[in-house]
Amino acid sequence: MKNHHGCPVQGTINAVSGKWKVLAIWHLGFSPKRFAELRRLLLGGSEKVLTSQLRQLETDGIVRRKVTHASPPQVTYSLTGAGEELIEPMSVLCAWGTRHLGIRPNLPRYPKMQDKVSSRPSPEALPR
Repeated sequence: MKNHHGCPVQGTINAVSGKWKVLAIWHLGFSPKRFAELRRLLLGGSEKVLTSQLRQLETDGIVRRKVTHASPPQVTYSLTGAGEELIEPMSVLCAWGTRHLGIRPNLPRYPKMQDKVSSRPSPEALPR
């Protein structure tokens, strides 16, 4: 793991930083996925980089890798409990990016998270 300088926020950012990590976590939040399905969802991610990043997420306890001994072997990825805990803060970051950066989401959203995120008051409405 990269140096976190004793800061849990930096450690968390380090764990999810990577070309495909955030999107992989997001897609796995809906359901477990096989490698080929994840690669297709990530629109052109190279096999080598995606494999490396999934292994890093597995090492950090965010993703679980399950190998089914078949011919050919099937590898399925899913979120661990720790990975599932990332969905709510990612949903909040999504809403923040829409509100403050004007980026409209183009991926599916979690219905239960939309209610939580949309019910938050805007920063302008908070007392100072």
